[in-house]
Amino acid sequence: MRGAALPVWSVPGAGPRAISPGRAVDVRCRHGHIEAVDEAGSLRRRRGEEVLEIPGSVLLPGLHDHHVHLRSLVAWRRSAHVGPDDVSGAGGLARALAAAPVDRHGWRRAVGYHESVAGALDRRVLDALAPGGPLRVQHRSGAVWMVNSAALAVLGIDAAAERGVERDDSGLPTGRLVRMDGWLARHLPADDPIAEVGSVSRELAALGVTGVTDATVGATAEGAAALTGAVESGALLQRLHVMCPPGVAPPPHPLVTRGPHKVVLDDDELPSLDELAGVVEATHGAGSAVAVHCVTAAQVVLAVAAVGAAAAAPGDRIEHGSVVPAGLITTLAALGITVVTNPGFVLARGDRYLAEVDHPDRADLYRAASLTAAGVAVAAGTDAPFGPSDPWSAIRAAQSRRTRGGRGLGPDEALPLERSVGLFTGEPAVPGRPRRIAPGEPADLCVLVPGAWTGPAQAPPVAATVVAGRVVHRAG
Repeated sequence: MRGAALPVWSVPGAGPRAISPGRAVDVRCRHGHIEAVDEAGSLRRRRGEEVLEIPGSVLLPGLHDHHVHLRSLVAWRRSAHVGPDDVSGAGGLARALAAAPVDRHGWRRAVGYHESVAGALDRRVLDALAPGGPLRVQHRSGAVWMVNSAALAVLGIDAAAERGVERDDSGLPTGRLVRMDGWLARHLPADDPIAEVGSVSRELAALGVTGVTDATVGATAEGAAALTGAVESGALLQRLHVMCPPGVAPPPHPLVTRGPHKVVLDDDELPSLDELAGVVEATHGAGSAVAVHCVTAAQVVLAVAAVGAAAAAPGDRIEHGSVVPAGLITTLAALGITVVTNPGFVLARGDRYLAEVDHPDRADLYRAASLTAAGVAVAAGTDAPFGPSDPWSAIRAAQSRRTRGGRGLGPDEALPLERSVGLFTGEPAVPGRPRRIAPGEPADLCVLVPGAWTGPAQAPPVAATVVAGRVVHRAG
């Protein structure tokens, strides 16, 4: 494939002779990589080559979502949405649950719940709100499922010895299941959502997304194989980086790579420093980096201390970095830990943070500029479906630090436009290292329509998306 007359925007360090932003350039792709880049526009079409020519457009490395949950994102699309932006009060929740689609196994599924809608949910509340067959409701955090009595009976929860089963004073399950996604996957009727990933993948391609890092915790060999199968079948168009625990790896495929071991921390059951350091050290010994899920100050302090005690390894990451105390920034930089943050939450949840988080603590939320200034490698993921799946909304939020209500949240953490886009153009295995448009680099490209980029107010229309030299999306 050869691209003609495509002004390159924001491609610093694109090779021995860097491409000048705003200059017209020809790019030839061959065998999945960039073969040639020519600013003089002198490349000539070879027999059999496809020519993608969009004069005046903007060319940049394709976006990579460094933290997304593919299965949950697919399932989200076929669920009732019951978050604060979707319903209000017990009556609204009851109506949404009654209208929830019923799958072929008789289950209803709802997602995005927060207590601000109608208070805490348990089996008895759900039985009253939505009588009938089995129902499960996922909390907005993704950490808790709430199920009704019919669901408890189907799943056999009474006999389950899992620590995540919340029980009342008499020992009966309340219907609240904490961090039990893996258990549920094994006990729910077989119905892997990844089989329906095609429509989600096409939507991502239309946004210029050329790669995704699947952040499923406790990935299994079977689950990783199914993800690779989606790439092989063409249902998943993007390059795929899969977080896997030691001993698990996806089957070989040129578009699929193995990612770090995801470690989830919960404030209610934090391990000791020695325990977590042992996990980190064992993971390094198995040849993998760690990606530690941190959404509170206590979690990130413990994670950084553990990685330091175990001796940090290349590729070690903090996922989310929702709260990063200022005193920890220099340590993050010294250890070389990458922070994969989620600026989309500034937009999606910022108004709630402003209402609920004390003013002195707001500066610690989803840091970006302060980390970058200190030399910490920073990248971003959407955390979809728990955050907005459109990476451009996260890019806009990283630049503007504006909430959905138009209020500022941590304005000192705002990044310039180029750096905001760069949060999503890093290498899959090294998110903080920017990808380049240069010979030898993977031919993963995003082409924006002429005159599309007008700033943070709206997402730029994508003219074309190229993965490994193949056009997977073209507008019109």
